[in-house]
Amino acid sequence: LITNCSNNYGPYHFPEKLIPLMILNALEGKALPVYGKGEQIRDWLYVEDHARALYKVVREGEVGETYNIGGHNEKQNIEVVNTICALLDELAPSQYSPYANLITHVADRPGHDLRYAIDADKIERELGWCPEETFETGIRKTVQWYLDNQEWSRRVQDGSYQRERLGTTTHV
Repeated sequence: LITNCSNNYGPYHFPEKLIPLMILNALEGKALPVYGKGEQIRDWLYVEDHARALYKVVREGEVGETYNIGGHNEKQNIEVVNTICALLDELAPSQYSPYANLITHVADRPGHDLRYAIDADKIERELGWCPEETFETGIRKTVQWYLDNQEWSRRVQDGSYQRERLGTTTHV
């Protein structure tokens, strides 16, 4: 069995990726760097939906088949960043609000793909799987998770993370 998926997001996403970077930078009042005009399109898949799809494929998929797992949530990067800013304005207003004022357009990466998408019709048709989360419900859960777990983010960023499995140990 082989699976391919679209961009995942959710809890424990390391801070160098778009969604956690925007959340954490905003909370610190740092610039929110958006490549070019932010017109790059990605299909976003909430991580728990991805896990549910993998379980479905392992249990019901046909050996030798490939299944694409997508979120049906194609969004431009600038739309993702604006959604995060609006949620932070609602859930964590601060002296940096409105957070959208922190958006800074930076030079685009050479060769940066304009669109990543995936056709997930097969997994839906053959296995009856479709994502439970919309982008709106998943991104709200994600932003709230980062608000509730700022210590985890701090440890990952400040170097105190030493590759131990997080979420299962007590840290002093």
